[in-house]
Amino acid sequence: MDRPAGGGGEDGAVVGHAGFHGPPDRAGLVEIAYSVAPEHRRQGYARAMLVELLRRAAADAEVRTVRATISPDNAGSLATIAGFGFVHVGEQWDELDGRELIFEVAAGGSGV
Repeated sequence: MDRPAGGGGEDGAVVGHAGFHGPPDRAGLVEIAYSVAPEHRRQGYARAMLVELLRRAAADAEVRTVRATISPDNAGSLATIAGFGFVHVGEQWDELDGRELIFEVAAGGSGV
């Protein structure tokens, strides 16, 4: 679970990155992260990255839960996870990013 998912455009250009913060913890939880360069946003790349991350998580027998943490001001990322079964389970303070909302979905429960 330590390999990043692809973030390339049709011409092979890198448009962003996606991956897991680490291997599954003892409870089977993995946290995902994805980012798309500003000039490539609103073209479906974040959604494609999310789908691939969810597929990889569901394929790993150790993973039970997938977590995404998102700033409440990040409308694009909040819209990206909508429709994938993520449930708001709390919030946290990140020293770099500030307040983050915590969302989780059962591995394989996202419909991808």
